[in-house]
Amino acid sequence: MNEIFQKTIEKPFSFRGVGLHSGKTSSVKVLPAEANSGINFVRVDLEKDNLIAANFRNVTSTQLCTVLKNKSGAHVSTVEHLMAALYIKGVDNARIEIDNAEVPIMDGSSNDFINLIKKSGVKDQNIKRKFLKIIKEISFTDKEKSISILPNNFGLKVKYELNYKNKVIGNQKNQVEFFSQNLSEIYSSRTFCLYEDVEKMKKLGFAKGGSLQNAVVVRDDKILNDKGLRNKKEFVNHKILDLSGDLYLSGYRILGEIKTKCGGHLINNSFLKKIFSDRNNYTIINFENDEIIKKDVVFSTRKIAVNA
Repeated sequence: MNEIFQKTIEKPFSFRGVGLHSGKTSSVKVLPAEANSGINFVRVDLEKDNLIAANFRNVTSTQLCTVLKNKSGAHVSTVEHLMAALYIKGVDNARIEIDNAEVPIMDGSSNDFINLIKKSGVKDQNIKRKFLKIIKEISFTDKEKSISILPNNFGLKVKYELNYKNKVIGNQKNQVEFFSQNLSEIYSSRTFCLYEDVEKMKKLGFAKGGSLQNAVVVRDDKILNDKGLRNKKEFVNHKILDLSGDLYLSGYRILGEIKTKCGGHLINNSFLKKIFSDRNNYTIINFENDEIIKKDVVFSTRKIAVNA
């Protein structure tokens, strides 16, 4: 991840599918966007005030998914898997037009989105990419859940621990370096749930579109999906996927070393709020070539400039 310039997609692409929680079908079109515009969702089924910026400050619910809402009340839910795909493929700017309130779940992972972005292509723009560099340890705890970050000049490293009483899921751990590692097992890992929780979710108005085609379901000591897991650590890998999508709502690529235990959408969003609550927690930097810079930071083979 040593690209200097921001990127957008080369060509528009579209997809259609059912929402995991609403059960409603949505059509989505992803289009190129200008540099510095970021990622924006546009509810094309609404006549006005329909743009929703993909920003952590617009998160209004984290119950079983991440929901974004603008000041006029227009909202879009289950954005985390598409956001993760855009992050992993290096897309900084995109306009996402959607004709309903929930992003399709597809197969429960980011795999379909990754393939569509690959087919579309990604192109450089003429504005330098900005990074959010963590400059001191920051931590957030909510009962048994915790997340912390340390400075790391070389990219984003995530250590994740998942702990379930269910023996199939159990205690899974994994460590991922996002800027240098092959992430295929991360973006192909599907959302999951316990069989006994399915009816509870439906009574609360969730999981109306859920099925064995878009989620891994565990009942006692058995995985109900015919083909089982896609990789040995699919449960924790999906949580890492969710984390990457939620963190991309910061609007930046984060330089730091994250350690989290039993996390989720709520703690991910609360953590971003804590990072941005104190300007002493971070600085915004971008790549330079041979220009004179205010402060040297070791990163790949190039220098990075600190933006005052």
